This record gives sequence, structure tokens and C-alpha cells, in this order.
Amino acid sequence: MVDGPRPTPAPPSQASAPGFLRQTIAIATKDLAVEWKSREILATSAFLSLVVVLVFSFAFVVGGTPPAPPVVAGILWVAILISGVVGLGRTFDRERDGEAIHALLLSPVPRAAIYFGKLAATLVLMLGVELGTVLLIGLFFNARIAENAAGLAALLSLGTLGFATVGSVFSAALLRSKSRDVLLSTLLYPIVIPLLIAGARGTAQLLDFQPDPEGAAFWTQFLIGLDVIFLVVGVWAFEPIVSGD
Repeated sequence: MVDGPRPTPAPPSQASAPGFLRQTIAIATKDLAVEWKSREILATSAFLSLVVVLVFSFAFVVGGTPPAPPVVAGILWVAILISGVVGLGRTFDRERDGEAIHALLLSPVPRAAIYFGKLAATLVLMLGVELGTVLLIGLFFNARIAENAAGLAALLSLGTLGFATVGSVFSAALLRSKSRDVLLSTLLYPIVIPLLIAGARGTAQLLDFQPDPEGAAFWTQFLIGLDVIFLVVGVWAFEPIVSGD
């Protein structure tokens, strides 16, 4: 009896690799677990955010009178911008040590899963620091945080997503650069200016003495559009960037 042709077994990378979502979660969980042990990014980002808020509070709070809501919104987003660069600069630092990035790239994991895993971990860390920053803003500037918590959460989440999306790509591109911290700020700030403006304008309209929910909703939609563009471009650019390493 002649056996028919046997089916060709699938390559190990296709047969044993978990699903895309599981791979993404695994990478994000690994980064968060390592950070939880060291707390380097959290401590540094939180300290910078605290310093920014304190400096502006001494500069703008005169005689116990807080500054106007647009000023408070600007302070909040400047603190987010400065502290966020620290976390983005460390996104791929641990993979650089011991050339672990090559092992990660040789694993049967899609480049997009690596990108989304790094992005998710960075987003969680940044949002954690921002929560403390918002509380400090409410404390030092007597801002109307609790009354507009939902709108502020939407603006901060969308702005942080776009910020982390762009920053993760640049962090990967500057992985081997000795001056990556300086270059990251130089390259990142011009790109995220629209995010910063939209977030600050929307926040100011929510914190105003006469809030403008419709105006804040417009800037929220604007941030959604920017996030979609940044995500599409980020996924498209990430693979050739890391493959070039």
C-alpha cells in the first residue's frame, strides 16, 4: 500500500507561536514587571513632574490666587511632556543591554506585537505618573479636577497614546545612539506639538469657570484623529527601523 503525500508540518514559528494579542500582552507584562522591581522610570518621571508643578506653583500662585485655567492646563501638559520623555527614553534600554534586542527580533514574534507591547507598557507607566500629576495640579492650583474627571481622563489618555506612539518609534530608531536622550527630545517635541496644543486647549475649556464641553469634545475628536494617524504610521515604520538594527 502506497502512502499518499504527507502534509508538510508548519514551521515552528507558525505552529507554536501564541496569538498576536498574547504576544503583545507578554511583552508588556515583562516590561512592567521589570519596572516594578526597579521603579527607575516611575521614580524619575514622578520626580520631574513634581519639580515642574512646584516651580510653576511658586511662579504663578501669588497671594494665594491661582492662575487662569489656560495657564493651569499648560502647566499640566508641560509636566506630562517633560516627565514622559524619561519613560520613552528607557523603552528599549533594557533590550540594548547584552544585545537582548537581537534575541527579541529573532523570536517568532511579529514586529507589530513587539511595538504594541512596548507601547502598552509605556502607556501604563505614563498614565500612572499623570494620575499623580493631576492630583498635584488640583492641590496646588485649586483646579476643578473632580468636576471634569471624565473629560480630563479622555484628553489625557488620548494625548498620552499619541505621545507614546511616536516616542516608541523614535526610541527604537535611536537605540544605538550615544546621544539618544538629547536626540529623542529634539525629534519628538516638534512632532507632538499638535497633541500638546489640542490637549492644553481642551483641558483649559474643561477647567474654565464656565466649562465648554462642546469645545473640549472638538479637541478630543482632534486627538482621536491624530492618534489614528500616528498609530498607522508607527506600525508601518517600526519594522524597517528595528530590522535595520
